[in-house]
Parts: sequence; structure tokens; C-alpha cells
Amino acid sequence: MTTAASNWFHPAGSTAHDDWWLDLGTPDSRVQAPGWTHTGLRVAELAPGASVDLPAQNEERIVVPLSGSFTVTVGAQNDVDTNDDAGEVRYELAGRPSVFAGPTDVLYTGINRGCTISSASGGRVAVASAPAKHDYPARHVLPEDVPVELRGAGQCSRQVHNFGNPAILEADRFIVCEVLTPAGNWSSYPPHKHDEEKEGETALEEIYYFEMQTAKDMPVPTAEEGGPDAMGYQRVYASDDREIDVTAEVRTGDVVLVPYGWHGPAMTPPGHDMYYLNVMAGPGPVREWLISDDPHHGWIRRTWEQAEIDSRLPFTG
Repeated sequence: MTTAASNWFHPAGSTAHDDWWLDLGTPDSRVQAPGWTHTGLRVAELAPGASVDLPAQNEERIVVPLSGSFTVTVGAQNDVDTNDDAGEVRYELAGRPSVFAGPTDVLYTGINRGCTISSASGGRVAVASAPAKHDYPARHVLPEDVPVELRGAGQCSRQVHNFGNPAILEADRFIVCEVLTPAGNWSSYPPHKHDEEKEGETALEEIYYFEMQTAKDMPVPTAEEGGPDAMGYQRVYASDDREIDVTAEVRTGDVVLVPYGWHGPAMTPPGHDMYYLNVMAGPGPVREWLISDDPHHGWIRRTWEQAEIDSRLPFTG
């Protein structure tokens, strides 16, 4: 089974634009979901010695190495209509071998700053973004400064890298994190929503970008036998009268957009580990992740008090 592209599901490579093999929700993107306003994501695969450029725009950005190491040159804050490159600052991102190798360092660039991302050895890099008005200083967040949260318990155990939440990063609009889920577990569970500005909830769009791997010590078939096909599933469904119904089979490079509605679980079958990068932002006055659980499923949280965290966590590479 392969899930067909839709407004809310985009298979790997289907949104390629210029140097980016994934480009969604950004000012230059050719693929815009209806009403998608507050978040963007680009992903590039760089050959050794290659680079990609991003012009100064009214958006804040965070550069996330997915695999490999990168040099990021950030320009001084500019009016978007000028090309002044004075005051450039260069940052060396050590990165990591893969998203399953633990936290990486990341770079927050602020707004209205162009940047160039290059890699001497090659690699894959993501740039999360959000339209923004208020500027905050560029910041290089080191791996040892990234809070690692082991969330849930038992088959709901997962690992969260909170490098872009309000507690660790000063920013204008977005909240960015990544989640790793061991084979056979349910993540983004219980199903929850953040699509209203009300007491205890904030309205946030959300992007899920996925990568998958065959779990350690699996009897991986050879190419002649068909080879591995690491995949998982993501569910999104209506929380009110706004229609949405997504059950997507996801593989490395696939994206699910959540404009509103209950979302979860993100399920990874036995034999396949799941990673997803989350980018969230919304129109509300407060930059905070406040959610409501689907009342049919929220009770599951009570069972975690008697269960152990999955012993396969944390992922450290």
C-alpha cells in the first residue's frame, strides 16, 4: 500500500523545488495546502561540497542536521529587499550520523537574515520556519543543552528532543521538536488536538516529517528477497465540523500536515523505528503547546503510572 498525495499528506519528493527535495508552506513553495499559514519546512540532501541558499525573509528559521555536519553562514539582519551581506557569522554544526543517533546541535537564525548551508562531507538537513515579526538573537543550541524527555510508558514510550520549545529557545512564533519511537510502539498518543484558542489549549498548525529505519538486530531480507521497507502510520481525524480524515502509510521523507483535528497515534510496526520532526505555530498571543486529549482515549495516560519506560530508550546511536 502507498498512500496517495493529498492536501494533508505529501510523499517524499513530491514537493521538490529548486535545491530542496521537500519544500512546504514556505514563501517560495509551489505547494500550498488550503489555508496553511503559520509553519514551513524545507529539507535538502547535499552532496559533498554542495550548498543551499535561503534569502532574507520575514520568517524565523531553525536549522536541524538530520544526517551529516554543516556550516551555516548567517547574514546580518536586513530588509528583505536589500542584498547587504555585511556582518555575516559562520556556525559549525557537528550534526550526527542519523536522526536515530541522539540529539543534534541546531541553529536558530532569527528573522530577515539570509543564510547559506554547506557540507564538506555531504548530508541531509532540515530548515523549519514560521512567518514572524519579532526578532530574537541567533543561537547555536549544543547537543548537551537539548532537553531529552522520555514520554509515556510501555508500548506508548517515546523519546522527545525539546530543542525548540519555549523553555530552551527564545523565538517569536514556532515550537520545534523531534520524537523517536521504538519499533512496535504508539507515539503521539493518546490522540489530541491544539486547534482552538481557549483555556488550556492553543491553536497551532503542525507538520510531521518522518524518517524510518529497520530496528536493530532484525533479520533484514536481501535485495533479492525484496529488501526492507521501513514504514509506519499516522492518523488525523475531525474534532469538530471541519472535515479531515487522514490515515497515511509513512516512509522516510513523507510529510503529514495537521491544520486542525485530533491527531495520533503515529504507529510504528514491529521491526521499524520511527522518527518525526514536528514544527508548530499559530495565530495566538502565547507561544505555548497546550493540548486537549480526545476524551475517548485520554484515560490511557493513567496506565503509565504503573508501567516502565521502554528499555530500548533512549536512542543514542
